[in-house]
Amino acid sequence: MTDQDLSNQISADIVLANPRGFCAGVDRAIIIVEQALEKFGAPIYVRNEVVHNKFVVDGLRAKGAIFVKELDEIPAGSTVIFSAHGISKAVRLEAEARGLSAYDATCPLVTKVHTEVAKMRQAGLEIVMIGHKGHPEVEGTMGQSELGMYLVETVADVAKLTVKDSENLAYVTQTTLSMDDAALVINALTAKYPNIHAPKSEYICYATQNRQDAVKLMTKDCDLVIIVGSPNSSNSNRLREVAQRQGVEAYMVDNASFLQTAWLVGKRKIGVSAGASAPELLVKEVISKLQALGAQQVEELQGVVENVIFQLPKNLTTAKSTRV
Repeated sequence: MTDQDLSNQISADIVLANPRGFCAGVDRAIIIVEQALEKFGAPIYVRNEVVHNKFVVDGLRAKGAIFVKELDEIPAGSTVIFSAHGISKAVRLEAEARGLSAYDATCPLVTKVHTEVAKMRQAGLEIVMIGHKGHPEVEGTMGQSELGMYLVETVADVAKLTVKDSENLAYVTQTTLSMDDAALVINALTAKYPNIHAPKSEYICYATQNRQDAVKLMTKDCDLVIIVGSPNSSNSNRLREVAQRQGVEAYMVDNASFLQTAWLVGKRKIGVSAGASAPELLVKEVISKLQALGAQQVEELQGVVENVIFQLPKNLTTAKSTRV
């Protein structure tokens, strides 16, 4: 059966989660790269993807940003921007040693976790990091402690965990985890180590919480959920998982071209949301594609109004333009 034949069988309505898409930390990171390009001209080097979205990264690359994995790929004296996910102390020191002009796009909520780690270490506590191995944010946070941390991702990891001093132990988490998953791991840690210290502030960022709550609300009336986000986006993957755990069929797409007509056949309501690093333009393109395939009305749910704005780095806002 062709896509055209299938589209004749589609008559679902579309429900939009709210809030969705860009958060304040992602907005800030993109603006930092754009302002650096405007002030200093291309090329501007960025360590790791500034945010985990292919569309955003490709757009900045087209303007003159060069994305690298390691600082030794950057010529001495160049300008470098650290991604929204944060960096270790060692990377920061290496940038100084190489004479790079550095501008920090680390999300301020990730920076809060780094500050929490410093306070825990000053208090003589060992630290357990709850997060996904290999994720840039986890590597950056674990790199805040020269003495290292324990990394756990699941309840099973907690069961296998052995620490040196269970009476002087604390935990922090990656900011983009599933709230439900994080709660399970935290409960396992507190059951095994009753005196473990919790971070003083919320451990999952406001935007991650809001988007996961919005998807949970949306799935109550949907039989299919589409999440817009790139495959390497942690928070986008968590949104898909949240929908699936509500018993709803769910898929994640980088853009509208990834939609499959067969997903839509027989569905009554299609929920759409987007990870915190996915631009609204991609959401609109997904909606247009869904309508072209036969979807009908679009309803946007009410949700939490986000009015968070993060300040840009002072060394960037006060820097003089070097462009002729």
